[in-house]
Amino acid sequence: MQHGGDLALAIDRYGGTEKDWLDLSTGISPHAWPVPETLTTEVWQRLPGQNALDRLLGAARKAYGCPDTVGLVAAPGTQALIALLPDLLGEGDVAIVSPTYPSHAAAWARSGRKPLEVGYLEAIADTTRYAVVVNPNNPDGRLTSRASLQAAAQVLAKRDGYLIIDEAFADVVPGASLLPAIGDENILVLRSFGKFFGLAGLRLGFLAGPRRITRRFSERLDSWAVSGPALEIGRRALADTNWQEAMCRQLADEMADLTLLLSEQGLSVFGGTPLFALAATRNAAALHEALARRRIWTRIFDYAPTWMRIGLPGSEENLQRLRQALADAVKEL
Repeated sequence: MQHGGDLALAIDRYGGTEKDWLDLSTGISPHAWPVPETLTTEVWQRLPGQNALDRLLGAARKAYGCPDTVGLVAAPGTQALIALLPDLLGEGDVAIVSPTYPSHAAAWARSGRKPLEVGYLEAIADTTRYAVVVNPNNPDGRLTSRASLQAAAQVLAKRDGYLIIDEAFADVVPGASLLPAIGDENILVLRSFGKFFGLAGLRLGFLAGPRRITRRFSERLDSWAVSGPALEIGRRALADTNWQEAMCRQLADEMADLTLLLSEQGLSVFGGTPLFALAATRNAAALHEALARRRIWTRIFDYAPTWMRIGLPGSEENLQRLRQALADAVKEL
């Protein structure tokens, strides 16, 4: 699987309908921010306006701690921004701290580059102009220290290059974000809205960095890149600090329950975030298939045959369903 959430593939292989499946293959929160039923008809009927965009960006600045000196652009999901990075940043070699989210390497490969996979930022080659790090990392949750990030940025600056930090899961790891500490330097930060707020279908993401760079992205995205409903819902959700604080506590509690369950069933949890657990098992592919026959979809990795990523079940009922399915699958194998 290139990404999680591909239930059509699961259904084609193992049958059933979407309502039959428990999808644990993504890192998307199972608890969506409650979209109000009072959205006006105009939000759906009118073209998105500049005032609405400005209000969204203002809410995002406050929520993410983005300094006023830094540029900020909104897009229909961070995937769209990832795809634009190679073309809008120019020529040069790129290093990607790996293993990680595969779309980064795919985007640079489409531009004709050959991304160099490195285990850590300090291993980037002397010819590297751009470096990509996902922090916290997906799928293992590894954190790169602020000191390492800032040191790498300084090295790349001497080559007229950029450090790109994908903070898709930083919402649930307090203190992980570098964004509040950056200025007008050679650092670009991606923030995903849909994962933490459980609204991935809304398609909303942000890029922060030097204004000369964010301006290029705004021009390429052109008018009305973000829908009116996304502007309004995003603004309200980002301003809802009470919900965010309560949800962070809830996700941490649910991840503790999931980690205990997996350990009881013989899986060794060695990484993750409050939105997903990365566990090791002797034959992840066999366990993945055994769970799929029970209509539970997980995430496995071609490059790591013992790894399995499991998202939050989202309810006590689903947790118990996973418990029973795991027990049956382990016994079967």
